[in-house]
Parts: sequence; C-alpha cells; structure tokens
Amino acid sequence: MLKTAVLPAAAFMAFVSFATQDLNALSITETTTHAFELLSPLPDKRLKAIAWFKKRGNKDAVPALIQTLRFSEVGRAEIFDALESLTGESKAKTWNQWMLWQEKQKEIKPFAGFAAFKSALYAKLDPFFSVFLHDGVKHEIRLEEITFGGVVKDGIPALTNPKLISAKEAKYITNDELVFGVSINGDTRAYPLRMLDWHEMFNDVIGGVPVSLAYCTLCGSGILFETSVKGRNKPFVFGSSGFLYRSNKLMYDTETNSLWNQFTGKPVVGGLTGSGIELKTRPVAITTWADWLNANPDTKVLSLDTGFTRDYKPGKPYASYFNSPDLMFPVQVDETKYKAKDYVFALRSTGTEKAWPLSLFEKRPVINDTAGAISLTLVGNVKTRTVRAYRTEGQSFEKADGSGEIKLDGKAWQVTEDALVGPDGKKHHRLPGHIAYWFAWNGYLGKEGEVASVK
Repeated sequence: MLKTAVLPAAAFMAFVSFATQDLNALSITETTTHAFELLSPLPDKRLKAIAWFKKRGNKDAVPALIQTLRFSEVGRAEIFDALESLTGESKAKTWNQWMLWQEKQKEIKPFAGFAAFKSALYAKLDPFFSVFLHDGVKHEIRLEEITFGGVVKDGIPALTNPKLISAKEAKYITNDELVFGVSINGDTRAYPLRMLDWHEMFNDVIGGVPVSLAYCTLCGSGILFETSVKGRNKPFVFGSSGFLYRSNKLMYDTETNSLWNQFTGKPVVGGLTGSGIELKTRPVAITTWADWLNANPDTKVLSLDTGFTRDYKPGKPYASYFNSPDLMFPVQVDETKYKAKDYVFALRSTGTEKAWPLSLFEKRPVINDTAGAISLTLVGNVKTRTVRAYRTEGQSFEKADGSGEIKLDGKAWQVTEDALVGPDGKKHHRLPGHIAYWFAWNGYLGKEGEVASVK
C-alpha cells in the first residue's frame, strides 16, 4: 500500500457528481444532506456543513468529519475545531491521531446514511469502490475504520495461475533472497518475496488443491488459504480491494465482491458477511532460495514473466517500510512486551491460536511445546525467518548437526515440508502456520490466543 497524502483539490471536487446521485437513493434527512455538502466543490458549502455539524453537537458526525479531514484541503482548521468541540479531545492534531482516537471509541456510531456518504467519497477515486461500500451494505467491522490504502481496486494486481519455470531456468534469483515455499501433494513451488511485494496475492492450484496466498506487506504476513469451501460450486478467486482495516489489507472475492479480513480468512463486509465461512489455512514457509532449493531440488519457481511491468529488483517497493520500526497506517498497538513489527510465528490449525516470537528461536532452534491439548515441535531459523511446526507426541526433539535434520534419542529425523520423518519411516505431520508482525497477530487473534514464553 502507498503512503497516504491529502488529495489535491481538483480530485476532491470530482467526488461531487456521484455524491449527488447517491442522495437520490437515500431517505434524505437534514443530516445526510449536510454530510454530502462536505463533498461540495464550493468551499462555502463545505464550511457551512462543518459549522452545522459543530452546532448540531451530535458525535455521530465525527466519523464523517474524520473521513473528510484526510482528503480535503479546504476547511481543515474548521474540521479540527468541530472535532474538538464534539468530542472534547484536544490532543489529536492529525488524521492519523484522530483515527487512533476513533478506534478506541466503540460507543460512537455514525449517522444513518454514513455508508452512502463514504461510498460517494471513495467512488471518484475509483468507481469500483462502490461495489464494496454502499448504503445498506452488510458488515461486521466498523465501516468508519475502513480506509484507503493508496491504490485503486486491483491497483496491486493478483497473480492468477502465474507462469512457473524450473529451478535451472531461474537465473534471476540469488541464493540468499527470501521466498515463500509451498509444497502440496508433492507439488513444490517457490514464490520470491520481491515479486509478491508487488502483487500481494496469487491464486493457483498446487498439488490439485486450489489455494490463494494472501500477502499483507503491511502485516508481514503471507497466509496460504484453501479456496474451495463446502457448499460452494467453485473455488474463490481473490484480489486486493485497495482498502485497509487497522493496517491490514482487505482482500475481496471476485464472485460476490465481499471484503475479507486477510488475517482471519473471514468475509467481513458485503454479501457473505455472517455466512460463517472461514478459509482453511495450509503450511507455508519463508526461507532462502538456497535452503529451499537444497531441500526441494525439483521445485518450480515463479517466472519474471508475470504479464505486468514491475521493477522486481530486491528491495522494491517496501524496503523503507520493512527497515523501519514504524507503521504506515494508524492502528492501536499493545507494545507492553513486543514492538509492533517484531516477528512472530502464528500457528493456525489447532483451535487454539498461539504465537511464538521469532526471537525465541535465537538460542533454541528446536522448541517442544503445546498448543491447547496438542503437543508440537517447532523448527526455526531467525536469520531466514523460517519456522515449521509439526504435531508430535510429547517427545523432546533436539537440534542435530546435519542440515535438514533434528534428533530424538540420538537418532536423526528428517525435516520435510510435509512431516518430520524418523529413521524407521514414522511421520509427525506438519501443521499450518505463518510469519507475521506482532501488531497484526495481537490485533486480530490476541484476545483469544496465547503467546508462548518458552524458557
């Protein structure tokens, strides 16, 4: 996602024609009339609307004023004044700070018609935004916290059934660069992060299983989802909507145009909201190309021939974000124990959400632990950001000297993409999980989950 900026006046004025059209579909009230006047090309009308909401004195206008604040060059001082008057909050001095304040104020509900107002605001950035946000849209997240990520719908284009090449043909890739490694039913593939940074999503069939890798660069999380859902005729195909919620991308499915939480795999806005659908996760590893190729010599690799013109050099386009401790978009973060962008490994399959800070693997590359009633063994490498988790039987595995091995009672077990394999052929199968920034895991799963503290 791109950095936010105040929208130029000419572009802001272009919102108005859609706003007028949308009013015709509403049950027009004095409140909605003045709300749409916040989008007027006439500065006097905008200023009068701000003054009207201030005098009216109802906090239900606060979300609309915060939305307007982000994009309008006219009346910014008046909006700040109105927000302070309506809320009594005097410390928030920027749009970011007001968004953080709003996240905490769960009791404030927007006025009726807010969804249409917000739809009108965004539709002139991209007319397709109106398929996601419109009057009466079903939702289970706060519409006022959905924000523009800096690109239009599919402005970050997903790769669907992308071209793959053999490892020998992949002359462009270097040994130490990171890849997403996926192996399903013997079909093994590598997707370089430097390319997925530009696309943030692929839709493919791997080992006969339809899957999507949903990669939120802002959250540091690439999550592999199965896209076939019981009761539906065909697999979902996903893209990037251009919207964020609490600094996490909202992906959308091309069948219903519902918005989905990338981190949980659940639809949260649109027709599928409340359906109970939750996508099943699959194992995925981040590792170096050299390590992946050594363990999987028959792997296929994403081709540079994606059909899109992008600068696929390493470090583009998010190097500054990845190297900074700061977030790009506003979200409340609990940094009591961990910093917002500390990495964790998130286990996603046991019914008990659990996260292991990546730092735990610095001194203990093999960790034996539990998640709920399940015993498991995790094998990690901090330098390459690699963690794999396996369901074991309470045994205490240890680090081994051999590459791709750990040991139990002095005997070597092979670490593979599917399982830990013992010398007698016994297998402990792998569990789904992925790497993420702390703020994302804690924000979406922290209340119901557990954080490991291995001693």
